[in-house]
Formats: sequence, structure tokens, C-alpha cells
Amino acid sequence: MSDTRSNLAVDSCDCVLRVRIDRAEKRNALSSALLAELAQVFTAHASDSTLKAAVLSGAGDKAFAAGGDLHEFARIRDEEGARALFEGASRALEAVRGFPVPVVAALNGLAVGGGAELAVACDFRIAAAHAAIGFVHARLNISSGFGGGTDLMRLLGPGRALMCALRAEIFPAEKAKAIGLVDEVAAAGESLDDCVARFLEPVLRQAPQVIRSYKAMASAERQGLPADARWRTERAGFVATWLHPDHWAAADRVLDKGRDASK
Repeated sequence: MSDTRSNLAVDSCDCVLRVRIDRAEKRNALSSALLAELAQVFTAHASDSTLKAAVLSGAGDKAFAAGGDLHEFARIRDEEGARALFEGASRALEAVRGFPVPVVAALNGLAVGGGAELAVACDFRIAAAHAAIGFVHARLNISSGFGGGTDLMRLLGPGRALMCALRAEIFPAEKAKAIGLVDEVAAAGESLDDCVARFLEPVLRQAPQVIRSYKAMASAERQGLPADARWRTERAGFVATWLHPDHWAAADRVLDKGRDASK
């Protein structure tokens, strides 16, 4: 199933939702319209129980997303507008964060500013060898504007995240992996698509309800929910997966092997 929008190309196939930012001529800059579409797509597909993962990428090989669309956002000059920009962009990133299955950011190029915030809103980041990522907001004398600064602090810890943000450094893929900003980098001669497929292969072997249960636990931890809420989340996932026919089919296979071995 494919769905071409003004700023996004969306396709769902083989249990994976693929969303591509489709503004290569603008280095995939994040406009208000694009962010609204992003929120709509991830919200609309959240109820698709066949999905096991989602992959978010950018068109071309230059940029995943080269920040917010400054040509649009430069017109915002008052507090009300700045608040509205932050809140609207945050809603889009929250739809990505809250997606019920893991979301992979496939970094096909530069991810800076708001693009870096979008990348860290995803559960995992897989990078092409030439890709780079950086929280460079300070170069424009601003701090993070899409709600991604909190993700950065959680991901790297406050000390290292503060250093990254205040140095406003752009990290090449391998260095980004070394500090924990990126999870995997395509090997020499390996395409980004092949690297993403390799990364997802063991995930896609799992039952969708198991994937969703663990993603719910990760989301509860990410949101900083109280211990009792996280416990309830884990319990609900366990009960649902325990009672699912897939569990009993797997358990019966193990029991049958045990019976055969005892004969």
C-alpha cells in the first residue's frame, strides 16, 4: 500500500511502514506542513496490527533532514508564534515516539537541527557511511525547538548531551556511533537499505504482539512514568502475549521436543 503526499512518500509492505521525507530540493527541510503530515501518517498507521517496524528516511543522498525550514520559520517573530512552532513540531515527533512498533531513522545524509531532533525521536538510527548528525541549534543562537533536546539528554546522559548541544558539532556517522547517537553504520560497499534490512532482520522474526509489548515498555521508560505504571505496562504485555495462540504454539513445540527426547 503506497500513499504519496505533498511532502512525504508512504509505503507499507512486508510488515514495515516506510516513510520518506520527499523534499530533496530543499534538503528535506522540515516545514510546518511536512511536520503536520508526519503526525498524520504515524497516527493513522498506529492501529495497523500487521506492522512490526517503521523506517523513516529522506529523499536523495544529501540530507535526512537539514533542520527546520528557515525560509518559513524566519517569519515567526513573537512569543505566541514561537510557542506554536514548538508545540506543532513536538506533536509530530511525539507521534513518531509513541508509534507502537520500533521506528528506525535511516540517515541517508545530513541530520542537523530539527532533523537531528527527528532522528533521536526514533527508536534507532542507522546511518549511511557518509551521513552525519548534529544538534547545531546554538549556531543560530537558539536551543532545540521540536522537543528533541529531552530525547538527546535521555539518549546520551545530561553531561554528554550538554557537551554536544553547546559545542554544536556535526558528528560523522562513525563518530556518532561511538558516542551513542547512531546504532549502526553501513559497512563499506553496503547500501543503506541493505544495512537497515540487516539491522531489522532479527526484529522482524518476532511476533507483532511481542514487539508491541516491548515497545510499550520502552515508551513507558522513555516517558519517565512512575514505577507502578511501568509495572502495569509490563504485566499487560505479558498477559496479552501469554494468552496469544502464538505462545501456545511455540510452547507446544518445545514440549513435543521434550517428549520425543524422553522416549
